[in-house]
Amino acid sequence: MDILNKNSNISEFILLGLSSSREIQICFFVTFIVIYAAIIVGNVLIVVSVMFDHHLHSPMYFLLANLSFFDLCLSSVATPKVISDFLRKHFLRKRKTISLWGCMVQMFFMHFFGGGEMSLLIAMAIDRYVAICKPLYYKTIMTHRMLTVLLLLSWTVGLIHTTSQMAFTVGLPFCGPNVVDSIFCDLPLVIRLACTETYILQLLVIADSGLLSLVCFILLLISYTTMLVTLRRRSVSASSKALSTLTAHITVVTLFFGPAISIYAFPFNSYSVDKFLSVFYSIITPFLNPIIYTLRNQEMKAAMKRLSEYLFESRK
Repeated sequence: MDILNKNSNISEFILLGLSSSREIQICFFVTFIVIYAAIIVGNVLIVVSVMFDHHLHSPMYFLLANLSFFDLCLSSVATPKVISDFLRKHFLRKRKTISLWGCMVQMFFMHFFGGGEMSLLIAMAIDRYVAICKPLYYKTIMTHRMLTVLLLLSWTVGLIHTTSQMAFTVGLPFCGPNVVDSIFCDLPLVIRLACTETYILQLLVIADSGLLSLVCFILLLISYTTMLVTLRRRSVSASSKALSTLTAHITVVTLFFGPAISIYAFPFNSYSVDKFLSVFYSIITPFLNPIIYTLRNQEMKAAMKRLSEYLFESRK
């Protein structure tokens, strides 16, 4: 914190948000609070179902529960403040602001959980690849130890991903202007406000967040294509369940990496659509993931039904 105060003349950033209209502000408030409540309920249900339902004690559902936990954390980094800012702007008619230190913390955890989720999606692809292409070796490869390594690797990659960028960002001098055209602090937008040359840091962001996301996305598409080709060679009855699960995985991967690539592969062009992509990446995707996995997975729906029946019976 002392480093920030020493190098900067400003103590806070002003967040422009999505709209200046009071009517639209209250509409966004209602929408965001409903979506955030759904994120909490949906992802917590998945985590609890996997933890307590023995039918779901398998590598695939273990990774799915951790994905839900990452989604819950990622959405909670900025969404509660976004919701409070809508109220602050509508009722108190005050500007949406965030302290300089708060902005840095927000960006740190956004990239920490984002990088971790990216790695976890790759781990989930590995699990599906082994299950579909190497089924005889599945139990030998996807052991408890292997799952622990994959999970620890996801957290480690997330930490390295965010530290490699924030280590340079936290020391930047900010002298004004201090207006961020988004609903939360986004790394490319904040870097542009620094009153010093940031060309090298911009390249680091493009390489670390943009190109890394693009390369991972391409590799995931290749792996999923290989799995789809393998499934086509099998009978319809044998591959229908795997195909349903695979479709859900591909959808989630596309929803996660699509906006991230658009924002960070070309982060320093001034596109107003980027703020909406940021919302999609940090709020809408964690909202859609539980829906996609539960609608496409009969075992998960059955587990949630058993959980709801248990909770209902326990209240009697």
